[in-house]
Amino acid sequence: MIDEKSLVEKTLRREEKFEGKILSVHVDEVLLPNGNTSTREVVEHVDGVAVLPLDEKNNVLTVTQYRYVFGRTLLEIPAGKLDPGESPAEGALRELKEETGAVPEVFLPLGRILPAPGCYAETLYLFLARGLRMEEQHLDPDEFLNVERIPFAEMVHRCLDGEIEDAKTVAAVLMAKAKLDL
Repeated sequence: MIDEKSLVEKTLRREEKFEGKILSVHVDEVLLPNGNTSTREVVEHVDGVAVLPLDEKNNVLTVTQYRYVFGRTLLEIPAGKLDPGESPAEGALRELKEETGAVPEVFLPLGRILPAPGCYAETLYLFLARGLRMEEQHLDPDEFLNVERIPFAEMVHRCLDGEIEDAKTVAAVLMAKAKLDL
């Protein structure tokens, strides 16, 4: 087994390519462990949160929204970016209420994931919400989505069959399945 310290790549030079509202892009020249150099294209993205909301009948509150990058709608769990200074739990509770109107009695961390560590610097914090009380949703002005309740067992099946492709949704559903054995 190779020592982890011998796998480290050292940044030699950085060129900023784009600075946006929620992400920036830079290209780095790095020194590889074998002494050669290579290029790394990196997208720095604001960290995010996602919530698997389960109602009293073990239905998942899902959102379906158009994803411009893929040119189609995707079925997902409620999610969004963290605001500056906001803890992952605060952000997740905010996003859940904004997108679905749900306020949970029980709110538990499921873990965190790195959605695309090859080039994408973002951590997604996953949570489980239970004991849902429904209030009014407060969508962002540029947010359009449909909320639907889907049985948890069906969500597991759809994740395993590849029908649900959204990584955060698949991860949260399967983590909840393993932890809760539903």
